[in-house]
Amino acid sequence: MDNPADLPFIDDTARDRITVIGDDALTYLQSQIAQEIRDIAVGETRWTFVLAPTGKVDALARITRTAETAFVLDTDAGFGEHLLTRINRFKIRVKAETELAFAECDVPSATHESARIAAGWPRMGAEIIPGETIPATTGVVLLAVNFTKGCYPGQELVERMDSRGADAPKTLRILEVAAGTSVGDVIDDVAEVTSIDGTTALAYVKRSSDLGRIPAHSV
Repeated sequence: MDNPADLPFIDDTARDRITVIGDDALTYLQSQIAQEIRDIAVGETRWTFVLAPTGKVDALARITRTAETAFVLDTDAGFGEHLLTRINRFKIRVKAETELAFAECDVPSATHESARIAAGWPRMGAEIIPGETIPATTGVVLLAVNFTKGCYPGQELVERMDSRGADAPKTLRILEVAAGTSVGDVIDDVAEVTSIDGTTALAYVKRSSDLGRIPAHSV
């Protein structure tokens, strides 16, 4: 699957945005995120993980180069402050300023959310819990990680799992469930529901089970 600039199930009105601008914006962000951006063109957008030093996910974000020395990272509404804190954490003697703009809406529209669940795309606060979720479980590593870019915080865990061909203990999958199923429900002792729309759900499923469907962007 190509790495799209825009996915139809992403509600742009429900995204917090962080602007990073300055002479060192490119080199600093390159050192902090899991995606390669040295070759990103002005106007181009890529997905990236921003990880804690432990390798756990701090944020799943899109990064757009808006000018030669300016970038915007956007993430799910409600998690902009957390992402800003993480971006600023190692910004010492760096010629770059950061600014946060909050989303227009606190939550995605029902239409966007239904499409997201049907596509199997993770959302911050639902499938991704900052500081707890490991990248390999989310199904978006192929889009959000560049394995040849060089060092960044949290790289060791991602690289170790990839180099060893290690499967995550659970993976995000799309399930058809019974009416009345709720977030947090456990199905057949192997799957925990994280998001739901009618009888379609996202759930983390144990690797020993073949329950559910793997999202297209994960393969």
